Amino acid sequence: MTNQTLGGIPRDSSTSMGGIVEAFIATYDDVTGVTVKDEQISAITIATSAKFKRYCFRKGTGSMTSTLNVDAVNGVNYVSTELALQFSRMETTKRVEMTALSLNDLVVIVKDANGKYWYLGKDEPVTASAGGAQTGTARTDANNYTLTLLDNSITFPYEVDPAIVEELVA
Repeated sequence: MTNQTLGGIPRDSSTSMGGIVEAFIATYDDVTGVTVKDEQISAITIATSAKFKRYCFRKGTGSMTSTLNVDAVNGVNYVSTELALQFSRMETTKRVEMTALSLNDLVVIVKDANGKYWYLGKDEPVTASAGGAQTGTARTDANNYTLTLLDNSITFPYEVDPAIVEELVA
C-alpha cells in the first residue's frame, strides 16, 4: 500500500470550458523518453525523423474521459482514458488514416478547450478500441468517421508543459 500525503483542493472560481480542440498523435515507438518534473511532463524525446501529427476536428465533436477503476479485493487501481474523435466527411485520405490509427500503438497529446495539454501513453501504448463510418440519412446528418482511442495508465493523464508541444509537431 502506498501512502500519499493529502494536500486539499481549494475552491476554484475560474471559468472552465468542456471539450477538446485538437490532438497530436505519434507512434509509441517514436517516443524515446518522457520526463516528469513537479508532476507535469516537462520534456518528450522523439526519434530524429519523427514528429507528432496534428489531428483537427470540428468544435464539439471530440472528448476525453478518464475513469478511475478500483478493485480493492484484487489490489487493482488504474485509470482508463477514452479519447473520442470525429472527423467530418468520408473520403479516401481519411479512410487510410483511420486504418493507420486503428492498427498502430500510439501516444497522444490532447489540447483541451482551456488550452491545457494532456499526455496519453506514458505507461503503455494508446490503442484504438472502437470506430466507425457513416453517411447519415438526411441532408443534415453527419457524414463522418469516428474513432475511440484507449489509454490505460497508473494515474490520470499528466499535463504537458505547453512550451514543448509545438517543437514536437509536424
